[in-house]
Amino acid sequence: MSGKLKLWLAMSVAAGALGAGWPLAAQTPSPSSAQSGGQATTAAISSPSPIGDTTALAKEAQGWLIDLIRTNTTNPPGNEEVAALYIRHVLEKEGIPSELLSLSPGRSALVARLRSSAVADPSKALLLVAHMDVVGVEREKWTVDPFAAVIKDGYIYGRGTVDDKGMLVANLAAFIALKRANVHLNRDVIFLATCDEEGGGDASIKVLISKYWDKVAAGFAINEEGKVVMKNGKVQYVAVQASEKVSVNVAVVARGTSGHGSRPLKDNAVVHLSAAIAKIGTYDAPVHFTAIVRRYFEGLAAIESDDLGKWMRALDTTDRGEHAQKVISDASPLWSSLMRDSISPTMLSAGVRNNVIPAEARANLNIRLLPGDTIDVLLADLTKLVNDPQIKFEVQQNAGLAAPPSSLESDFYATISKVASAQFANAPVLPFMSTGATDSSQLRLHNVQAYGLVPFPLTEEEYQRMHGDDERIPLVSFTKGVDVLARIVAEFAATR
Repeated sequence: MSGKLKLWLAMSVAAGALGAGWPLAAQTPSPSSAQSGGQATTAAISSPSPIGDTTALAKEAQGWLIDLIRTNTTNPPGNEEVAALYIRHVLEKEGIPSELLSLSPGRSALVARLRSSAVADPSKALLLVAHMDVVGVEREKWTVDPFAAVIKDGYIYGRGTVDDKGMLVANLAAFIALKRANVHLNRDVIFLATCDEEGGGDASIKVLISKYWDKVAAGFAINEEGKVVMKNGKVQYVAVQASEKVSVNVAVVARGTSGHGSRPLKDNAVVHLSAAIAKIGTYDAPVHFTAIVRRYFEGLAAIESDDLGKWMRALDTTDRGEHAQKVISDASPLWSSLMRDSISPTMLSAGVRNNVIPAEARANLNIRLLPGDTIDVLLADLTKLVNDPQIKFEVQQNAGLAAPPSSLESDFYATISKVASAQFANAPVLPFMSTGATDSSQLRLHNVQAYGLVPFPLTEEEYQRMHGDDERIPLVSFTKGVDVLARIVAEFAATR
């Protein structure tokens, strides 16, 4: 055992990160021997690829995913450096040098590069980016240990299987596939594992770019948030993220007179806050469509049911648009959020004792703005809606920034579309604006054509487990996704 590996193991054990230990991954069943969760119909159209057959690689990658799930990188505190050291060890075995990019104590990103020439051309380089941190869990609501990488009924269960360690491992596999096949590259390919994506704080990609842009600068990137949507046992469509909504948190603050609970007061802050949140919770912001969302619904209308397709085609019409918007909003919270600024009350706080009327009560609104919309306009509307002088709105720090969309005319978008459609039985590929925030927005602000595609075929129910309980990924979908992503990267980066 090498000195570096001993160091990594010692750090992991000290951090309590690995549970049963990463070497056990080699003993887990291969994807081909496990039962299929979901039975994805993902027959590919055969095409030559410079990376060859990825079956053995996908089996190895399954082991890496298990090990990384067992590396607890819940944010906060993150502890991503332990995961970065593990990835560095995997790359070392392939003869690929890598570098830790220190961001804050215990939190380091990792970068590695396959060069196409002695002189780098950042404008052509392809960045494979995914984050190592995960959100927290309510352990009592999981049916398995969320950090044990349990394999059950054809699934790998664990926090981060979909968001975002599955993508992290698929990127790693694609990167290693290029090296093993000795592919002659037409551009540099950069592997980047980031920190603090779920928190956006002192170890985020914003900080990484400010400190280390020269090490990760690229013209193109592939990241999370796109999706391969399964329905009735087959891939319905592939969504490629080219834009995203802007996250803003706003405090709703009610202030009144404090006093004894035995003497009710008309200006009770809790009462006024409750009334305000009730109004906000049923409010729908005005509808308008970005160019990407309009194209998404146009493509989706052709493959949805006749009834939904009819209303999707009527969304932007003057005579039936308003009713169509209500039908589509009622059909899917995602579709509703794609059409408007969205508001979700997420936290409430008030009071110090059961018998004390508090002088202040607060709530948090998690707002996702459409690109181009401003928080001031929305808050002006909410102020009129609430119509209560005791209520004030306070915009919190670390709001997201609106980034320009990535081009739908770039060579890389064309490559993603061509390969994904071919590998998923000619499923349509649609442009997509994600309702969640990703690291791609910061890349787009630095002129990177960044696209999102989590390449694993998943049902909507499986997507809904992200940030929820019993997050999981079907083994067959993971195997397929590893192959598809590796093909996309090789198609774009290999010299023909």
